[in-house]
Amino acid sequence: MSAPLITVQQAYKSFGTVRVLEAVDLTIKAHSIVGLVGPSGSGKSTLLRCIQGLDTLDAGGVTCRGKVGFMFQDFQLFPHMTVLQNILYAPRLKEKGAALEQRAQKVLEQLKISAKSSVFPMHLSGGQKQRVALARCLMGQPDILLCDEPTSGLDIVTTTEVVSLLQSVCALGVTMVLASHDLEFLAQIATRVVFLKEGHVVADEEPCDTSSLKERYTTIFSHKE
Repeated sequence: MSAPLITVQQAYKSFGTVRVLEAVDLTIKAHSIVGLVGPSGSGKSTLLRCIQGLDTLDAGGVTCRGKVGFMFQDFQLFPHMTVLQNILYAPRLKEKGAALEQRAQKVLEQLKISAKSSVFPMHLSGGQKQRVALARCLMGQPDILLCDEPTSGLDIVTTTEVVSLLQSVCALGVTMVLASHDLEFLAQIATRVVFLKEGHVVADEEPCDTSSLKERYTTIFSHKE
């Protein structure tokens, strides 16, 4: 049995006097798509950031067996750069040559956004920006992709496209962890859903369908301690 790709052990994190993560234990196998759900402030985004190393745990540890990429909720594309320039910026800090640009063009083609390679972000739709942000992550050739609210602000049609897009990324061998409020989206794509409440993992299970997931969510988060 292979070792988990991601292991979180007894993770604690506070911001000032607010405890955001408390005694979180989590293991994630390769080639899985794991959804993190919970109300705002439950610790979803903080857990992602701690896995990536953008935030430092107060106690506990995170082990990742492979390269990690992070897709931010607001995409964080450079407005003064074209699509191609955006996805080449970070790789060019370490790598030069025609092969790099060829790889970038291939990634854009895989994500069906190559026609926009010379376009600036202000002229892209939300779904197109999503594809560019994903392309930028894939240029780093990650084994693990962390996504913070990947469908935030997108309409139903674009969300469906994102599901297909991320499934194609998983088929490339990339393991994904998705923090999302969108239960319908997670029911379509996640192989496993982890429920976070006030910084604790309170449930960890396989999703069935949208209605079952919504019912489970309501049961967990309407319960008063």
